Amino acid sequence: MSPAPCTVHLVDDDAPFLAAAARLLRASGFTVQAFDSAPALLAQVSPATRGCVVADLCMPGLGGLQLLDALAQRCPGLPVIFLTGQGDIPTTVRAMQGGADDFLEKRAPREQIVDAVGRALAREAVAHAERTRLSALRSSFDALTVREREVLAQVVLGRMNKQIAADLNIHERTVKLHRTAITTKLHVHSAVELTRLAQAAGLIGAGVETFPKGQ
Repeated sequence: MSPAPCTVHLVDDDAPFLAAAARLLRASGFTVQAFDSAPALLAQVSPATRGCVVADLCMPGLGGLQLLDALAQRCPGLPVIFLTGQGDIPTTVRAMQGGADDFLEKRAPREQIVDAVGRALAREAVAHAERTRLSALRSSFDALTVREREVLAQVVLGRMNKQIAADLNIHERTVKLHRTAITTKLHVHSAVELTRLAQAAGLIGAGVETFPKGQ
């Protein structure tokens, strides 16, 4: 499956401004999809949507802040930039507290708007790469058997083979075989690497194992 394109999703009920902003961003090298309302955008996005959203804050019906909340549920991690012709400090604060990446006035210099979009897309690319890396890590751990997960949970706590064998009521040689299978599947060569990998995958923290228990 080919990756979803990084697109600037532009939302504004002011048709002339929507057209002008779309031309500006396309001329600056961005791929743009224009929507005349928040519901029109929400009908098209999903957790797989890439890019960022540039939206008018004050729109009839579903406004910018409500759109921000809806996007946080539907496609978390998608940056949102607000453009407004009548912004105020309390509204700006609410937008930023709600997770907006930036807040600009519509009369801001074109370069400022283009730069804000570029920064948002760069942040989204970094965040997407990290999510992809973590997903691949977790898929590797998912390939382990139930018993291998039980052994792994003991290994990352620093337990020796003899201790693991006693705790799981299996032979020490069996523990060694499981450890070999684990390191082979996860492409690591030591308990230290294994622990770091498990931490990176978010499976352990502060010395507390969080591996799923066997049925």
